[in-house]
Amino acid sequence: MSQATPTLKATPNAPPTLSRVRHSLAPWTRIAALTVCALLTLGPVIWTVSTSLRTPAQSFDLPPQIIPTHPTAEAYRGVFDQIDVWLLALNSTLVTALIAVGQMITAGLAGYAFARLEFRFKKPLFGLVLATMMVPLQVTIVPVFLVLKSMSLTDTLLGLIIPAFPTAFGTFLMRQYFLGMPKDLGEAAMLDGAGPWRIFRSVYAPLAAPGLAIVGVLAFNYHWNEFFRPLILETSGQNYTLPLGLVSLQGNLGTGSISVVLAGVVLSMLPAVAVFVVGQRPLREGITSAGVNR
Repeated sequence: MSQATPTLKATPNAPPTLSRVRHSLAPWTRIAALTVCALLTLGPVIWTVSTSLRTPAQSFDLPPQIIPTHPTAEAYRGVFDQIDVWLLALNSTLVTALIAVGQMITAGLAGYAFARLEFRFKKPLFGLVLATMMVPLQVTIVPVFLVLKSMSLTDTLLGLIIPAFPTAFGTFLMRQYFLGMPKDLGEAAMLDGAGPWRIFRSVYAPLAAPGLAIVGVLAFNYHWNEFFRPLILETSGQNYTLPLGLVSLQGNLGTGSISVVLAGVVLSMLPAVAVFVVGQRPLREGITSAGVNR
C-alpha cells in the first residue's frame, strides 16, 4: 500500500513571507511619500504665514522659527495703511468673477458647437482653437493693446475683462465633456420639436454643470493672480488689481519690513483659497464624471 504524503501546515510562528512584508509596508511608503510632497508644497506657504505674524526684527532670525513666539498683526495693519486693499480687492473680484462667468458661457457654447453641431471647416477651426494654446500671451499683448486703444478701453476694467472671455482650454474641455454625453438625449428632444439652442439650454447644459464649474474655478484662480496683463493695460491706481497693487509694498524690503510684504501676499491668497475650497467638490466631481462618461 502506498503511504500518503503528509501535508505541511503553516505554524502560527512561521516567519512572514517577502510578499506580506511588501504588502504591509506599501501603505506606509505611500503615506511617507505623500507627506514629504505635502511638506515641500506647503513649506513656503507655512513660512509666509508665519513670517507675516512676526515683527520685522524677527523676520531674519536664524534659525527661523516656524511658530512665532510672540505673534502680532502689526504687519497686516501696515498693509492697510500703505495701500487701499478694499479698492484693489473689489477690482480683482469684479474682474475675475466676470471673466469666470464669461469663460463658462463661451466655453459651454463653443464646446457644444464643436461636439454636437455639424458645419463646414469644423475640424480645421477646432485645430486652430487648440493652436492658440501654444501662443504665449507676450506675443499677442501688443495687438490686443492696439485694438483696445482704438476702442478706448485701455486703462479700464473692461479692457481686462472682455479679451479674456475666449478660452481655448475651456473650449477643449467642454467639447470632450459634451462628447461623453449620450446622443439619445438630444435626438429625443429633437423629435419633440426642440431646436439646437433649446437642446443645449434644457438638456445638455444642466448635465454639463460640473464641467462648467471646472472652467469657472480654474479661470477665477488664474486671473485672480494675473499680473502681466494688468501691468500692461492699466496705468491708473484706481483700476489696479490686487496683485498689481501689492507691488508698491516692495519698498518695505529696503527697510527690512519683509513681514508687511508677506502679509499682503497672505491677504491676496485668501480669496483664491476660499474659492478653491468651495469649488473643490464640483471640481472633483466634474473630473470624475468626465472620465466615467467617456
